[in-house]
Amino acid sequence: MDFVCAKSDLVFGVKLASVALGTRSSMPILAGLKMEITGSHLSLQATDLERAVRCEIPIENKGGDEAAVLNGAILNQIASHLPADDRITFRTDEASGTTVALRCGETSFDLPTLPVEDYPEIAALPSAKIATINVADFHHGLEHTAFAALKAGETTRMSLTGVDLVLKANQLRMVATNGYRLAVKTIDVTECQEEGEYLIEAGVLIDLDRVLAQVDSPTLDIRRGEGQLFFHAGAVTFMARTIGEEFPDFERVIPRDNPIALTFERRALLEALQRIQITAAEDSGAITILGGTDETAVRIRSSSKDKGEAEERVRLKKAPTKPIEISFRAEYVIDVLKRLASDTVTIWLADGRKAGLIEPAADPIAPADQGFLYVCMPVLLSS
Repeated sequence: MDFVCAKSDLVFGVKLASVALGTRSSMPILAGLKMEITGSHLSLQATDLERAVRCEIPIENKGGDEAAVLNGAILNQIASHLPADDRITFRTDEASGTTVALRCGETSFDLPTLPVEDYPEIAALPSAKIATINVADFHHGLEHTAFAALKAGETTRMSLTGVDLVLKANQLRMVATNGYRLAVKTIDVTECQEEGEYLIEAGVLIDLDRVLAQVDSPTLDIRRGEGQLFFHAGAVTFMARTIGEEFPDFERVIPRDNPIALTFERRALLEALQRIQITAAEDSGAITILGGTDETAVRIRSSSKDKGEAEERVRLKKAPTKPIEISFRAEYVIDVLKRLASDTVTIWLADGRKAGLIEPAADPIAPADQGFLYVCMPVLLSS
């Protein structure tokens, strides 16, 4: 291995690929970052077997096509602290063949390599794409859904840790649930060559979002592999393994007939809930909303034996058509209010024992909030 490259290109590639390093794996080789030369390009790739990142950068190849695996965390640290010089050289030590010399300005590192033959094969990018999506829309979709899933390790039901991606009729519907709340976001697809449904761990998609934020590409191509989805933007490919479990039937959970509308100024409701949450019981985290037909305001309250109690009146755009008393886990409502951009929101209710539907209600709705809805199950408190 003998090449020269721009420092900015190497730093870019190393930082992107490092997102997928398997630093917590029982397989030491997954802590490695593979560098593979093909002609005038260097491929930087990393994987933890659930996700993989491959990034290509241009180089001046002074030797032949070759591959080496270096400790990814060390290489990432080096990339973050290189001196002010425009070019970097890499050269394999010809005597040992087990170290790579990195030179940048007056700084040099001699880095041990890991066995390249032990590195797992990362599937090549499939030739046929199934859809093309606007990156900004995809970002908003993840922002509005991934938070509603459980984290890996919190449950044995892997379907509850994922975001369900449903491609159909030139739209992508993104859905996540933890069993007590449901977030749904529908975005338009620029091109849709193949309909399908794919479930991917929310944490993996959040890593994808971090990668896309650093890539200068307005669109994202999606390609399907065997048990994998590939997301390709610019010179970067992100592979995500799909979850084999079936996603819950979310359509039947979405309320269809909730006649009571509580419409709030979003910021006022959010700030009130953050205050009232302070005295909510630890086990339920419940706040209670009480409204009548005679006033354009509701009372929001909480109480617990060890924290005390709190109550606040929050204004409504108009009085509800029926009296209502319902309790929700405060965290679940706060989570969604923090992620919306619209000035007003509506909570649609039927009664105190049925799920509530939360939607942006501004006129017009903020563009980032288009196609979003959120379902929250009530907390049933003992009287």
